[in-house]
Amino acid sequence: MSLLVVGSVAFDTIKTAQGTAEDVLGGSATYCAYAASFFAPVRLVSPVGEDMPAAHLENMQKHNIDTAGIHVVKGGKTFRWVGSYSDDFLERTTERVDLNVFGDYDTTLPAEYLDSEYVFLANGAPEAQKEVLEQLPNRKLAFLDTMNHWIAGSRGALLDVIKIIDGIVLNDEEARLLTGEKNLLTAARKIAAMGPKTVVIKKGEHGSILVSDGRPFVVPARLTETVNDPTGAGDCFGGGMMGYVANTGGTSFDALKAGIVYGTVIASFCIEDFSVDRLRSISLEDIDRRRRELSSMISWA
Repeated sequence: MSLLVVGSVAFDTIKTAQGTAEDVLGGSATYCAYAASFFAPVRLVSPVGEDMPAAHLENMQKHNIDTAGIHVVKGGKTFRWVGSYSDDFLERTTERVDLNVFGDYDTTLPAEYLDSEYVFLANGAPEAQKEVLEQLPNRKLAFLDTMNHWIAGSRGALLDVIKIIDGIVLNDEEARLLTGEKNLLTAARKIAAMGPKTVVIKKGEHGSILVSDGRPFVVPARLTETVNDPTGAGDCFGGGMMGYVANTGGTSFDALKAGIVYGTVIASFCIEDFSVDRLRSISLEDIDRRRRELSSMISWA
């Protein structure tokens, strides 16, 4: 089964202790799509400007990503983000955001995408996320990602779309902000009561929590000594999870558990280089090898 990914394709300028990468390919949907494409064909939807090099789209196509949903806005400029990280990567500072064509775009999906059953709505305005969902009557499993900006500034709209979504992915800070709960398991159950059957809470270097139909599952992060750029790791986590589940053709708890393990592994590759460069250099065999390494790290039987 293919996976529909909707969100931002962008240019990032990233500054870390390891160096600076200027105007590299980024965006939440980009990372999600690359991660998911290891397991399933991806249908990618996003607006970009005329400044988007054709080579970026061609590379996506080589990675099993259908770019027919990439809308090039005539005369427009692509979304840009400039940010920096502290030396320990625990703090990220946004220095500039230029929404450009992503600030106000047409969410109408291509006709050939309307039969999509598996959907990942990458971080974006909840109003736009709801508009996309309403065009997909055949959806079998739909997840969304969100962030503090929408929780604080568009809470009503976010709660409206959460009511009709199957699952949500958010980080620990966002889960606490959304629910007012400090305990993450309690927060996950409270979010589930808002509508979604499945809640996934990312904890960065401390792993993740999955709660589906009331059943919890916990995965630690994959230990790594190579960190160059954490941008997009959370998006890779969500995309890898959904790509794996779409490939199974089901929605079972076991598929979701395996999905977040794979998402964890792909995120561990993502942080080893800037942009999606590391994702372009690995194979599914590399991912499976690291998944087995992770399993040996946490097994005691």
